[in-house]
This record gives sequence, C-alpha cells and structure tokens, in this order.
Amino acid sequence: MNADHARLAASFRERAENLYRTGQYLCAESILLALNRGFNGPLTDDQAVGISAGMVDGMGGSGCLCGAVGGAALAIGLLLGQDAPHARRMDIRQAVNELHVWFKAEHGSACCRVLSKKIKDDKAAHFNQCANLTGKAAEKAALILLERRPELARDIDAAALHARESKLGGRLKWALRFLCR
Repeated sequence: MNADHARLAASFRERAENLYRTGQYLCAESILLALNRGFNGPLTDDQAVGISAGMVDGMGGSGCLCGAVGGAALAIGLLLGQDAPHARRMDIRQAVNELHVWFKAEHGSACCRVLSKKIKDDKAAHFNQCANLTGKAAEKAALILLERRPELARDIDAAALHARESKLGGRLKWALRFLCR
C-alpha cells in the first residue's frame, strides 16, 4: 500500500467521521460529501446530500444495506466514472464489490439491521458504531479510488479535507442550512 495514499485515506476517514459526529449529516451523506469535496468532485453539497439521503439508516430506514457502504459505493461510482462512466462501468462494479467484500469481512455483515442488532437500544453505542463505520468506509473507499485512479491525489482540496467542526459548530451549520433557505 502506498504510504501517501494511506495518509490521504485516513484524512478522508477523519473528515467523514467529523461530519457525522457533529450532527451535520448521517453516514452515507457524510461519506459522499467528504469524498466529493476532498477529491474536488463535480457535485454541489446539495446534490451530494440529495443523492445519498436515501441510503442512510439502512436504505431509508429499511435496515438493509448499511448506509456507510451505500455512501461509499456512490462515491466510488461518482469518482471512478467521473470522466468516462460508460467505459469504467466494469471497474466501478469491481471496486464496489471490493468495498462490499472488505466491509463484510471486517464487520461480519453489510446489513444495517444485523450490525446494530445488539446495540439498537443504546443510543450512544449505536451512534458511536455508526460514526466509526462511516469513517472506516470513507477510508476504504478513498483507498480503492486512489489505487484505481492515483491521479486523483494530485487534485485534493486540502482545506475541505482537513476542515473540522466542533459538535456545537456542526449543529449551528445544520440549523443555519434550514433557517437560511
């Protein structure tokens, strides 16, 4: 593994986890936002949230696919296929499969309901588990992207990638998004 890519991927983990822990966004949203912003992807923040919002809470509350996996898969498709989506379809499928296989091996399942079964009644434990899964999935997606498209490392938005908010700052940003519309 390339050490520079590993450091970059760790920064994506920290950013996605910060977006989640500060209450600004949920799992899939945090991952797609962090990867899109950090890699200078083509989506606005509103577009990224709109695309990923249905993936949170196990695909819209159904408890199926973990939103962290879904958000990471969306980011992989977006960023691998950005310049040639039709030509890269097979690579995107293989990359998402790699993510899924890794996630299941690492966590025993990719099903939200299974992952949260033992902690669903403990809000703090559930929150912490989801925050950790969000960070780990963002990190793995970044590694997969950098492995397949190393040129992405040249166009990193360091300011977006290294931005961190406090919990209070995150909640204020969240509230302002609604009040200022």
